[in-house]
Formats: sequence, structure tokens, C-alpha cells
Amino acid sequence: MTHRLSMPRAASFRAHLATALLLAAGLADAAVLIFGEQHDQPDQQRQVADEVRQRAAAGTLAAVVIEMADRGRDTRALPADASEAQVREALAWNGWPWEAYAEVVMNAVRARVPVLGGNLPRAAMRETMRDETLDAQVGDTVRELLTREVRDGHCGLLPQSQEPGMVRIQVARDRAMAATVAQAHADAAPGRDVLLLAGAQHASRDRGVPLHLSAGTSTRIVMFGQPVAGLVADEWRPAAVSPQPDACEELRQQLQRREGRG
Repeated sequence: MTHRLSMPRAASFRAHLATALLLAAGLADAAVLIFGEQHDQPDQQRQVADEVRQRAAAGTLAAVVIEMADRGRDTRALPADASEAQVREALAWNGWPWEAYAEVVMNAVRARVPVLGGNLPRAAMRETMRDETLDAQVGDTVRELLTREVRDGHCGLLPQSQEPGMVRIQVARDRAMAATVAQAHADAAPGRDVLLLAGAQHASRDRGVPLHLSAGTSTRIVMFGQPVAGLVADEWRPAAVSPQPDACEELRQQLQRREGRG
């Protein structure tokens, strides 16, 4: 004889199954789950979107914090059936490719899980570059790591005089995201956790957001692909690689055009 689950029992079964899967993955015991991604790799964003959907279905997800929107912007006031245009307006979406992150964001919105912008507001960038008090927020070793990453991230084309200011922006971004995560976790009901999506440098345990969370915060760092020397994560998940143009060559061409040599 075949037994069918009633709709409420079926939904409860799916939620318990999702929770079991999270436990098996070693993620359900982390108060803060940080995903470090490469912004131009769609499979990484797809996997994070799946994580949001599963954790929301399991009832364990209190909030999703994203680097792609500024701190102070959120979707709390929106209904579950809000349009993508309404969501983008609420988050003041600007500069990031919406198509890449739409599923991450909308999976949370549809489940009535708030999406919170965590990044340093653009209006604060210029002042942040001059704020020397940020230099003391990380140790010398971390500052050297960040300086090297800023240099490499700009393909060696950034004037050395601008490096300290760019490092301060990196530190300020990490601190803004950490503050947003910490507040979201403080506001969360017991047993519910917070997911942060940010670039791999921001997620790395030795230099990014984790450094600026309180020492007692339980965190798990997940990154994608093969382990990368210099980035510190608790887990590396396989991900399909999408070939991309040489970003450094594109940057060189942009600079040449600006200087009238293109």
C-alpha cells in the first residue's frame, strides 16, 4: 500500500531533510557562513543561490548579507512577491551585474529572508582613503598582505602613492560587512544564522571580514575551485570554470585610451 504525505507533513519532511543535509555538510553549526567567490564565475553564484534556497527552506536562515549593495540598504520592507525592479530599488543596486546575483537575492526575498547590503557606501570612499586611523585596525602582516593584493588586483598599474588609500578602503569594506553581519546575527532568533556573500579576499580568514568579527563568533568560510595559495578557507567546493577575458589587458587598454595612446 502506498502512503502519501499530507501537504503540511510533506513540507515539514522537506525542511527536516534540508536541515539534515546542512548538518551533513558541517554548516548548520556555524552562526555565520561566509562564501568567498570570484565575481565572474556564474557557477559559484549558482551554488550560493542554492545554499540560500536550502537554508531558507530549512528555516535556519536569518539574513543574507551581500557585498554587492551598500550598508544601510535592505529588503526588509518588501513582500515575498516583490518584483526584481522593486528589489533592485530597495538595495540601490548599481555597478554589479544583476543577472549574476539575481537568484541569490530573489531566493532570499521569496522566502521572506531579509537581504542586507554590507559594503562601504560609495559616498564614504574618498574620506576613507584619507582616514589613517584605519591603518591600526589590522596588523603589519595583514596590511602587507592587503597591499600586495591591491597591487596585484590593479595589475601593477596602480601608482604606489595610492596603495595605502586603497588598502584603507579594503579594510573599511571588511569592517562594514562585519558590522552588518554582527548586527544581523544579534537580531536573529536563537538557532538561526547569517550568510555573507563577498569576494574571496574579503572572505579569507587571515585578512578579511572574519578578522573583524568578535572572537566568539562561530564562522565557516567556504570558497570555490582548487585551493588558492594565500587564501584561508575551511572548505573548498568544486565549481565549473567559465573562461574570462584577461582583466589586466583590458585595464591596460582602458588606461591607454584615457591617456590618448589607444
